[in-house]
Amino acid sequence: MISRRSVHCPNGGGVGVDDLSRHRENDWFRENEKMLLEEARRAREAREAERRAKETAAERKRVKDLHYLKCPKCGHDLKPETLDGIEIDRCTYCEGFFVDAGELEQLFLVRRQSQRQSFLRGLLRI
Repeated sequence: MISRRSVHCPNGGGVGVDDLSRHRENDWFRENEKMLLEEARRAREAREAERRAKETAAERKRVKDLHYLKCPKCGHDLKPETLDGIEIDRCTYCEGFFVDAGELEQLFLVRRQSQRQSFLRGLLRI
């Protein structure tokens, strides 16, 4: 049987961990997490590269043709419309409108505060 020396702590029990040990442990976890995240990123990039290598240009074109300018909600065609110089896509069936990344912010920057309410009414056609 292995015996361990008991550690006496003045605070009444438990083993005290000094700040240096705690910082070392936190640093170890931080570095380990960085390593795990980097490995996951490399694995994801490898999977994406493998998929791209398998997919031919003809296949990419076929997939794009299936989904290009189609409503994500109902699947009908999207019709591009220009609103204050910014192109939005509106569904020809459900009349939903869709903006690409950054376009909504551009639309709000174009309009002044007092015009935003009428802008939304025009956008929603109410």
